[in-house]
Amino acid sequence: MPLLARMLPSPVAIDVRRGAIASLGSVLADRRIATEGRIAVAVGPGQGEQIAADLDLPHCEVFRVEEGTVDAANELGRKLRSGAYEAVAGIGGGKTIDVTKFAATMAGIPMVAVATNLAHDGIASPVSSLEHEGGKPSIGVTMPIAVVIDVDYVRAAPSRLVRSGIGDVVSNISAIEDWELAGRVNGEPVDGMAVTFARVAAEAVLHRPDSIDSEAFLTVLAEGLVLSGMAMSVAGSSRPASGACHEILHAVTQLEPGSGNHGELAGLGALYASFLRVRHLGWSESRMGEIRDCLLRHGLPVVPSDAGLDDEAFARAVVHAPETRPGRFTILEHLGLSENEIGRSVADYVKTVGR
Repeated sequence: MPLLARMLPSPVAIDVRRGAIASLGSVLADRRIATEGRIAVAVGPGQGEQIAADLDLPHCEVFRVEEGTVDAANELGRKLRSGAYEAVAGIGGGKTIDVTKFAATMAGIPMVAVATNLAHDGIASPVSSLEHEGGKPSIGVTMPIAVVIDVDYVRAAPSRLVRSGIGDVVSNISAIEDWELAGRVNGEPVDGMAVTFARVAAEAVLHRPDSIDSEAFLTVLAEGLVLSGMAMSVAGSSRPASGACHEILHAVTQLEPGSGNHGELAGLGALYASFLRVRHLGWSESRMGEIRDCLLRHGLPVVPSDAGLDDEAFARAVVHAPETRPGRFTILEHLGLSENEIGRSVADYVKTVGR
């Protein structure tokens, strides 16, 4: 078990390594989790089904998760309750794990997350982001009791999904700045332990010179994403990992669907928010440069066009961003820029950061 597992509060256990999937059978067979061995497995459309077929779990029942929606999660939750299952494993990407976390919470049973990619920090978080009535709200759920990440399966996933996780974890730096700003301006309580978890996760990835081709890098990224989830659990909200960066990504997702994935947009939003801090709050240009260099090193967007957006569309998303998280105070709410000011700011950002 990695050192990180000993740093985190109970009950989360973490296994990140090559061949880690082999441990899943023993985890689910633990009598402290399932006294009678009634186990369910939820799989996504990717590698999850093959993994479930390779597991030595003769008494488990496999359910397919086709969509990342509230309706799909409710349906799985009903099946788990009616079958009197004692535990469920969610095997797949972010949608599958989010659906399974929600369903397990509905059914009141423990859940084990088995991630086949590292696209975002929802692997071990107490939040499910599910599609519902045209939006994608973040819903509080019970976090997994264990996380299994097999590096071999991560390597087999599309590389864009792995790079996405880099953008999501590095965006913690911006989210922490927003939280601390809310503390200074509005007196919002800031949890020091949650900040430490989120910051350590981001810094561990920010300066590494290696890439997703390195097993060591994938291990650090996996642990960083899990640690981000733990930061949210400690905070009791997504605050330590979600600020203006995620307001912007949710706005882009609503207004310009299909433009970049979660982590790509989180990284882009974090870099733009950092630019605003440099221009309006005297933030360090070198700090913004570190974020930019990390995104560039891993082939992630740094200007809107990298994510398939024109500057005007990105500016519209920034204008709309505060509406995606009512009540959350970030650099966007603090500055309160007008639509015209945001348009000029985005043009200046592209000119500055795109050099």
